[in-house]
Amino acid sequence: MKNTCFLAALALGAAACQSSGAPTAEAARAAVRHYLQSQPNAALYVPDSASVVEVATHWQVLVPRTDWARRMPSRAAFAVDKQSGVVSTRAVK
Repeated sequence: MKNTCFLAALALGAAACQSSGAPTAEAARAAVRHYLQSQPNAALYVPDSASVVEVATHWQVLVPRTDWARRMPSRAAFAVDKQSGVVSTRAVK
């Protein structure tokens, strides 16, 4: 079952393996942490320092990057759908 979820996530380009969604900020932070572990540049992110903001039907998670120190923006943005738990990247302005 886990491999099926992983393959579905690869096909969608998002982390879609969380069937219970992300009803809380901690669940959203965990979903982004899980998503980042699958990225080739995962070591550049600092998920323990992520900030989470509730935005209507999703969570916005801002994760600092070590290679973006002393520059603006210094964080990568992700959106986590509350219902499905799907993680998607967002542009940072």
